[in-house]
Amino acid sequence: MSTKSFSIHWNLKSQFPNTCFLPFARRCSLNAFPLSFFHCPRIHSPKPYLPQPPLVQSNPYNQTPHDLTQARESISEYLQELGLSLEDSISISSNSPKYVQMLVDGVKELEEWNAWNKSNGEGDSLGFKEMIIYMAKEKGDNGKVAFLESVGLPLSSAMSVARYLSSESLPSIIRKVKYMKENIFSVGDDKGGLSGKNARRMMMHLSISSDEDVQQTLSFFEKLTFQLHRFICSVAFCCDTIYQYMLQIEARRGGLEILGLVDATFRFLLESFPRLLLLPVESHLEPMVEFLENIGVPRRSMGNVFLLFPPILFYKIQGIKSKFSTFEKVGAAYKDIGKMLLKYPWILSTSIQENYEQILLFFEEEKIPKTSVDRAIRSWPHLLGCSTSKLKLMVDQFGELGIRNKKFGRVIAKSPQLLLKKPQEFLQVVLFFEELGLDQETVGKLVSRCPEVFAANIDTTLKKKVELLAEFGISNDHLLRVIKKYPEVLVSDVNKTLLPRSCSHEKISVVVTRSAGYVNRINYLMEMGLSRREIALMIRRFPPLLGYSIKEVLKPKLNFLLNTIGKPVKDVVGYPSLEVMLGKNDEEFAAEFMGVGRMLVSPSATFQ
Repeated sequence: MSTKSFSIHWNLKSQFPNTCFLPFARRCSLNAFPLSFFHCPRIHSPKPYLPQPPLVQSNPYNQTPHDLTQARESISEYLQELGLSLEDSISISSNSPKYVQMLVDGVKELEEWNAWNKSNGEGDSLGFKEMIIYMAKEKGDNGKVAFLESVGLPLSSAMSVARYLSSESLPSIIRKVKYMKENIFSVGDDKGGLSGKNARRMMMHLSISSDEDVQQTLSFFEKLTFQLHRFICSVAFCCDTIYQYMLQIEARRGGLEILGLVDATFRFLLESFPRLLLLPVESHLEPMVEFLENIGVPRRSMGNVFLLFPPILFYKIQGIKSKFSTFEKVGAAYKDIGKMLLKYPWILSTSIQENYEQILLFFEEEKIPKTSVDRAIRSWPHLLGCSTSKLKLMVDQFGELGIRNKKFGRVIAKSPQLLLKKPQEFLQVVLFFEELGLDQETVGKLVSRCPEVFAANIDTTLKKKVELLAEFGISNDHLLRVIKKYPEVLVSDVNKTLLPRSCSHEKISVVVTRSAGYVNRINYLMEMGLSRREIALMIRRFPPLLGYSIKEVLKPKLNFLLNTIGKPVKDVVGYPSLEVMLGKNDEEFAAEFMGVGRMLVSPSATFQ
């Protein structure tokens, strides 16, 4: 059999592994087709015995290590003929074992065919290494299959993707992959598996009809979790033990945490979106990376954005800008949109953009201040994937606690994630406080004061904090008073924020009780425009600051500075001596700032 006729037979055999090909004479064209191609009625009669050529199976005993070494050397030479460097060719041939094995099996099968037919075909005049190169050329993929396997694709997927990339040269594909891995999908900034958690959150809170781009992304996530389990089985005996253990953990969690392992996920991305390798580097990929950096997406996080929503890579920059203009309605500058994109890349999808208009209309009908809605969307853009009917359920739940209109706006501005909770989850928190002894009106005040409490988990946070405070000797009546005045204690780290070191159990209840007043004063100063850092500097300079009354000391003096003499609030931070400032009486304080003998705005009581 000639090499050419054998290659036809071999290619067909690889596509129909369970089909037997009969050795008709060479002049008969039926030799090129399997019997299953001909739809003839089956005759149930004993089949005559026909001699058949031996079917070669992939058996490690059919070749020697020397054969594999020679095959790798031949593939390296072939890749160099295609324009690759020596280093790249050696790397590819050394990291594509299934491709090498396939060519070796083909050569062995050809030798056995020639021996069986006793022919003097073209293959008889070629050596083993030359036959490997000949087989590689006969495949017609120009080295793409070997390269794709070397970057992690299974052989079957590599062959499929290679056919899709038939118009691209191998050096061009290698350059694109190197650029993506070095500039986009390099080691990402994904501490704590945030990409996987964000992916699950995005899917969990999507309650609208998805467009084609979102559907492709969901399919990618599904394929990722499925392929991860198969991948773990395939690397069970050839990967590092620790790495294998990590992958098993990710699989038990659902698989999406592997999104944080950018290098491991890259091959799944190419498998699902082979069109990525058709994108030009200079005219598309480089401008895209530069554009996203300019709007506030760090390069170290760019790969995570693309993995959470791969279709972004196919968008044109002008199209992205037009989509961004939609969010100017929420007062979002380009830097804000960059932050929103990091949290929720789906904001660029058509379905999310259309739902955004519906959400704005819904909140307008509910008479929620637009400034509060804008702030909620900027800080928690996952709201844009939520249907208005689902939002309506939560708005009604807040309404039953007397939280509507502006009050509701202040709540969602502080904790927009509450809108994504299920009504029954929210009701469980309400019942938890009612069982402690709080009435519904007080619970409503708690939501307005500290909405973060209602986003906390009952079992892992709220109950544990209440039990801890009870262990410290705080009675039930006193506990209710602390929660009313200082609900933040239920979402604070008691050990770090409330309790000084070496504090006895007897003193802890006193510390917790007094800390409520301290936090109230800190909140008041922040409401007046001071940052946490500035307040910390003031306390560092004058620790008794938090012991002064808001009503009798802090509020009157700040009102005098801000409203009467028009001083900026930052002047308080730089005042030479806070002790002297707060210790002065009305006349001394007015004389210090205006040279007059009395304050134009009298406080309600004498300053301490």
